[in-house]
Amino acid sequence: MEKLNYGGLDNEFTAYENARIVILPVPYDGTSTWLKGADKGPQAILEASANMELYDIETDSEVYTQGIATLDAVTENQSPEAMADAVEKKIDSVLNDKKFPVLLGGEHSVSIGSIRAFAKHYENFSVLQLDAHSDMRDSYEGSDHNHACVMARAKEMATVAQVGIRSSCIEEKHNIDPDRIFYAHEIKESPTWMYEVSEKLNDNVYITIDLDVFDPAYMPSTGTPEPDGLAYREVINFLKLINERHNIIGLDVVELCPNEVNKAPDFLASKLIYQILSMKFNPVQG
Repeated sequence: MEKLNYGGLDNEFTAYENARIVILPVPYDGTSTWLKGADKGPQAILEASANMELYDIETDSEVYTQGIATLDAVTENQSPEAMADAVEKKIDSVLNDKKFPVLLGGEHSVSIGSIRAFAKHYENFSVLQLDAHSDMRDSYEGSDHNHACVMARAKEMATVAQVGIRSSCIEEKHNIDPDRIFYAHEIKESPTWMYEVSEKLNDNVYITIDLDVFDPAYMPSTGTPEPDGLAYREVINFLKLINERHNIIGLDVVELCPNEVNKAPDFLASKLIYQILSMKFNPVQG
């Protein structure tokens, strides 16, 4: 993929040694099972980011001035296991350098290597999943690193909370903790769901966002666009609360399948990342 800087930033704000934030593109689509194209997601997010206004109204800040370095993409695609190893190595290096990593997928299996790296650095942390799918299969299509298995792997390393879920299979049920899953149809009827999720999380929280958590009206460009999803403002308000009550330690955004005739989902993904970074690095306002 073409080398681009997130936000279309000038070199003044992209030098790795000075950056507090690091973007790692992972254009991998090796285990998707329906609509393909997630390997084009990182490029689309980076292209859209160059068209954002870099002043964030809600936090009254310009988070890019903290420095945002965009690394070369992880291109390992021999197998999901090999890709996860390559991602783990890169994220481990970023964490050793005391920087905040943001992973751009790619399909959801890219998160496994990232979470493994965080498990080396944090004894007690939680993985907060925003997703339409529970992704709790033990294995799928011959691999336990399939996108359908990402949260089964995550719960081996951290406590988990699952938000926005509206699709699952019976084979996943034994892996799902009913006290840690917040189904979309239930949270829509609960005025306190955001606080209930927060209570399930440790102080340190890694966030993994599968873009199909959003309703297809907002985000049609995903591999499996499930109806009855969350609204953009709903997600932003939830993440504000999480940022206020927890320490967000890392982030991935996955499963964008770009559509050439509709760029709005690409921009949503890019803006989502920027707003989360603005919250994280401006805690008083955020």
